[in-house]
Amino acid sequence: MLTQEGENSNIQSLLIDTPTTTVLGNPFTAPADWYLYVKGAATFIEAPERDSRIVLVDVHATDDSTALSKGWAAYKEVTWPLKVTNAQADRDGWFRRRQYEYQTSPNEKRTIVAGVMFANDVWTVWIYDMANDVGGKRSAQVNLVFSSLLPKGYSRETFAGKKPNILDEKRIAQLTTYIENAMKATGVPGVGLGVIQDGKVVFAGGFGVRELGKEDKVDEETLFIIASNTKTMTTLLLAKLVDAGKLTWTTPVNELMSNFRLGSEETTKRTLVEHLVCACTGLPRKDMELIFEYKGMTAKDLMQRLIETEPTTDFGEMFQYSNTLAAAAGYMAGHVLFPDMELGEAYDKAMQAEVFDPLGMNATTFDYERALAANHASAHGTTVDGKSALGDMGINHFIIHVRPAGGAWSNVNDVLKYIEMELNEGVLPDSKRYISSEALLERHVEKVPISQNAVYGMGLMVDETYGTPVVHHGGDAFGYHSDMMWLPEHGIGAVVLTNGDPGWLIRNGFQRKLQEVLFDGNPEADEALAINSKHYFEQIAASRKLYTISADISFAGKLASQYVNESLGKIIVKRDDSVTVFDFGGWQSEVASQQNPDGTISFITIDPGVAGFEFVVGSGDESQLIMRDAQHEYVFKGI
Repeated sequence: MLTQEGENSNIQSLLIDTPTTTVLGNPFTAPADWYLYVKGAATFIEAPERDSRIVLVDVHATDDSTALSKGWAAYKEVTWPLKVTNAQADRDGWFRRRQYEYQTSPNEKRTIVAGVMFANDVWTVWIYDMANDVGGKRSAQVNLVFSSLLPKGYSRETFAGKKPNILDEKRIAQLTTYIENAMKATGVPGVGLGVIQDGKVVFAGGFGVRELGKEDKVDEETLFIIASNTKTMTTLLLAKLVDAGKLTWTTPVNELMSNFRLGSEETTKRTLVEHLVCACTGLPRKDMELIFEYKGMTAKDLMQRLIETEPTTDFGEMFQYSNTLAAAAGYMAGHVLFPDMELGEAYDKAMQAEVFDPLGMNATTFDYERALAANHASAHGTTVDGKSALGDMGINHFIIHVRPAGGAWSNVNDVLKYIEMELNEGVLPDSKRYISSEALLERHVEKVPISQNAVYGMGLMVDETYGTPVVHHGGDAFGYHSDMMWLPEHGIGAVVLTNGDPGWLIRNGFQRKLQEVLFDGNPEADEALAINSKHYFEQIAASRKLYTISADISFAGKLASQYVNESLGKIIVKRDDSVTVFDFGGWQSEVASQQNPDGTISFITIDPGVAGFEFVVGSGDESQLIMRDAQHEYVFKGI
């Protein structure tokens, strides 16, 4: 399990995921290939890159602030200014939880967050000190540490072996009240909700409005972009092809598409069908290249981009989520069925014939014009002042060319039909078999862990945090956040669709709320939702204090009129009176300016739904704007 690194050293190099404890006995699991060592009261879990670590410190203190100070003292001097601090909900036996987010400069390419929590008369302080590229690549291993960290002697609540309650009128009311309270807490304008138990739809309906300022209500037929829930349906298409003998999960992709390329020739030859949808191929997210350079993009263009991308970890080594690979899976499936058609058209036709029509999903579509002309929910975001507002729908058009990974529009009624088929293991309501259970359920099998109690299969997650498996997938687009989930052991499923930020708080929390209602669990979901929502708005307020709006003309006045990056395209800088706008072609946003702790200047998009894209002014004589995601850097040059 452990190897010793160097003579007279207590640094341990971990060969496998290793259960261990903090200095005072709080159990957690340290990830394989990481380094583990102790200095005084501090336990260090250090990433293989050696520049990033999680530090756990057990301290005796009278209050949270004293505990935090002692925690930092056991690690090193904290030099970053505190940006915001938030209370967190009690969870997993921990009480008096609080989180502290520090303001780093973007050129540090680093995230610093700390937290305190209390149990057994002892405070445990955690410090997350990570390079952004390491944190992005190793997010599942970070989740392993935190999802496994429990107080000494504590056992997490479990629903394993329990019989679920019948979702009668009273219990349905508990679920709908949760949704209504969640909308008030988050400012999300509309939510669609559906619940099924033992083959019967026990609730299907909507809450709130489709668009702020209008009276049209959300109902069970209202269309939402379901984003990455589409991946699950794309892998269902693949399973249908497996069932029909047209491919296997282990067929090399280039045998099905002769022009398929992923990075090097060697990587291409190794890539099997399952590698496109397992989130385990080691391909880092490159979503910025989807969002900023989408006008005129086709399925063929997306496939071409895979040639320029090489995995950063070995196949199966760790979770890395790739929209591009998942889209490639759908286009490959369409090509197998309709090899003479354009890739996008072939995929659309395949999904209609093999998934939507057989399941009776008559409203579900990839046609944006059709969706926007029908009963649909508009996208909403949050303003810099914490108010909900209509968002710019333009940015969501990027999903069209990557649609097998997230481009479907659907509603409560249609998603419930899909869930019912999953619960019936491939049998339709008329008792006809739609797909073999073997091909269907292979998608549930673990390909890579996400945390201690959750794994990713093929376009599906399986979460056993509370003892009973919940199969699900979430979806997040700009102003749309959703989840569909089912408990295969109990014949119960649900779908939550939202049309605003931060709808992810609603859809994430509903999974816990559903289990509480079903199994009379400890009442945690409502408080967590309220506290997390408060946290969200406190973070917005903290960022607002750092912004200058309108952007400081002494900085904005020095911007070039245009910037260009080979991968992300153009930025056209517009000025209208004192307002500075960045136009990215398919969408645009006003930008605020911000002076960072190291003296650099950033411009940040602030329009509802598209807020938070940061562009750092480069140093030197040449006019440059630098944009980064977790693992990539894009330099825009002024022209």
